[in-house]
Amino acid sequence: MKTITINNVDISNDLPFVFIGGPCVIESEDHPLFICEKIKNICDKLKIQYIFKSSFDKANRTNFKGKRGVGIDKGLKILEKVKNKFNVPILTDVHLPDQCKVVAEVTDILQIPAFLSRQTDLLEAAGKTGKIINVKKAQFMAPNDMENVISKITSTGNDKILLCDRGTCFGYNNLVSDFRALPIMTKTEYPVVFDATHSIQLPSANGTCSGGERDFAAILARAAIAVGVAGIFMEVHDEPEKALCDGPNMIRLSDLEQVLLELLALDKISKQYKRRI
Repeated sequence: MKTITINNVDISNDLPFVFIGGPCVIESEDHPLFICEKIKNICDKLKIQYIFKSSFDKANRTNFKGKRGVGIDKGLKILEKVKNKFNVPILTDVHLPDQCKVVAEVTDILQIPAFLSRQTDLLEAAGKTGKIINVKKAQFMAPNDMENVISKITSTGNDKILLCDRGTCFGYNNLVSDFRALPIMTKTEYPVVFDATHSIQLPSANGTCSGGERDFAAILARAAIAVGVAGIFMEVHDEPEKALCDGPNMIRLSDLEQVLLELLALDKISKQYKRRI
């Protein structure tokens, strides 16, 4: 199994899981700092390796009036503050090829959104930065198709790749998590991450915005840990009802420690009994 290392964080399907978390979008200058400090304190207490996530822009909104974030210039300055203050790796989305080089100057991991995971120009531009690339498998793609995604990135000489599952669309306004996808993607040897909060999203279910079923996020995360993954991705908010986007999906900050405690217990068991297909 491949191990991807960033700072002191090692990411591998055979190692204890890494937690990737933070608010969906950057809502203000102070909010990411507040959330990062709280999550980092919990992860330090539980001895979980932590990567901060938040987006300066969420370009794939349901409606053109949807809240997208603070923009790339302001957003990168805020992410740099988070990185410098808390000494944590930073992950954020890129949507366009010309964003990759600029974003790579600040962040440690470039994330390819699910709807863009087949975009060759974007994957190649991200790969050329030399940064770690976290690619979310599109909701319409089979897990085996990620082999082609990998080849597009590795064609640039970059093999620092994470593969992320966020559910699959089997019908209108709903996603289903097929846990066969995790061991299938693990066969590539690359670290596999499970996105528990976007997997319970209900795309466009509320007309002009997406809905979600937050209560299922921790349940799906436990299932993914039982299968065996390198990381768990969860968006976290102190007041999800007031979040600018994806509020129905996000884990409450007040619930996070208990959720992670449960995942830790399961992870120790699943990593003892490694089963490959």
